[in-house]
Amino acid sequence: MKRLLCAGASVSALLLATPALAKNQQGDQAEILALLRAQASEIAALRARLEAVENKAPAAAPVMAASTPSAAPQRVAPASTVGHDSETVSFAPQIIPPSPAEQTVAQARAAAMNPSGVTTEWRGGLPIFHSADGKYTFKMRGRIINHVSSTFGSKYDARNITTTGARALRIGIEGAIGTHFFYQFENDFADNVSDVGTMFVGWRNDVGQISYDVRFGNMFNDRSFEGSSGSDAPPFLERNVVATSIIPQRGFYGIALMPRIFWKSGHASITLSGDNVDASQAVSDSRTVLARAHWNPLKTDRSMVHLGLWGFDEKLANGPGALTRNTVIGGRFNSLLRVSTGTLTGGTGTTGYGAEVGGYAGPLWVMGEAGERHARLSGGRDDLLTKAWSVSGGWFLTGDLPPYNPRLGTFAQPRVLRPVFDGGPGAIELLTRYENLDFSGVPTAGKGSAVTAGVNWYLDSVIRMQFNLIHWNTENRAGAFTGKDSGETVSGGIGVTF
Repeated sequence: MKRLLCAGASVSALLLATPALAKNQQGDQAEILALLRAQASEIAALRARLEAVENKAPAAAPVMAASTPSAAPQRVAPASTVGHDSETVSFAPQIIPPSPAEQTVAQARAAAMNPSGVTTEWRGGLPIFHSADGKYTFKMRGRIINHVSSTFGSKYDARNITTTGARALRIGIEGAIGTHFFYQFENDFADNVSDVGTMFVGWRNDVGQISYDVRFGNMFNDRSFEGSSGSDAPPFLERNVVATSIIPQRGFYGIALMPRIFWKSGHASITLSGDNVDASQAVSDSRTVLARAHWNPLKTDRSMVHLGLWGFDEKLANGPGALTRNTVIGGRFNSLLRVSTGTLTGGTGTTGYGAEVGGYAGPLWVMGEAGERHARLSGGRDDLLTKAWSVSGGWFLTGDLPPYNPRLGTFAQPRVLRPVFDGGPGAIELLTRYENLDFSGVPTAGKGSAVTAGVNWYLDSVIRMQFNLIHWNTENRAGAFTGKDSGETVSGGIGVTF
């Protein structure tokens, strides 16, 4: 624009000078006209450049408008695609993005970017709410899992029964304040009993390429592969015997302090816990120290190798110290079908440990785990020794990848490629498992094993139907069903996780 004004001034000066030139140079008008033509050409060129610049301005206007209060909210890409967990998209596109309480700092920061007014995004069946300033995130969560089970073939008629039950009836909340603070709470109403499940507050941060979080509250154990997977995650209707028998006496939950660290190919955690949130306050809590780590030495966008180690030591509180165990072997909802230790009291503590190895390649997966538990008895008696192992595998006929979470080293909620509600077949999975459980060290210790064949149909990432056929064997030395026994259990279930 400045050059254009200078050019105009030059033309004016020339026009004023024309009479003098004509008078002094007598007929030199041809030279003057040539100069005028050159100046006119330069003016035209400058005008064309100015118009070109002005024509670009409207294209930039929407960018400016997006930052005004009246503009529609603009959301960035899902949080799982950025930050340290960029590998979640590259290496685990088969699971749903993490919820507010499981995000990394980078994911939480990305979710809060570019908010304009209260924003809502739908993920995993329920909306996630973000405040206008991006500081607060909130989500309801829930789980409905119902089973039906029928047992036949036992030599004891009392065991041949058909039952129904709710594996989980949960409702809860979770959220975050800023990028670092998060919380979660769930209550379970299964078996017509109100029971506090997960309940914690936590803090997360990054240090270079390492991320970490620290949580405190009533938390689910990080112990074994299937034992660390929520009730809606394992592919079978019930977890394997490693998860259900190589376990602290207090069970799956406990009020605990749990720091965790995460790196690109694995994670590690350590837990210091007392009793669960509903335990008695009349005596001191038991004390449990538990640690687990997993590593993915091979990780591509369609394959994974999983290795894991874990262990715990538990000191039981003063009191009766009951160590009696009745472990599921042929389905959860036949309480008469168990592998039993017989009645044991006078326990002082337990120590357990185990290993995990498995992985997947495309739609095929395999997982094996084994563990051992020593339950210490008072009065100089021998320990109750528990040994358990399991091998399982599956194949997705529809080509979906197994729902493996590389961040936590567990099964997870799947992201179905072609949901039924979008006109697709959903995800169909065939699976099988062998598991073996052996109690020993006391006269009343029993043992058992089971072979399971099953099929899962994931209608979408929220709803799934499951069918298991189990052939089981038990050999109990105490209770109403002693000696060798075998039979079959058919179980079916439908689960909704949101």
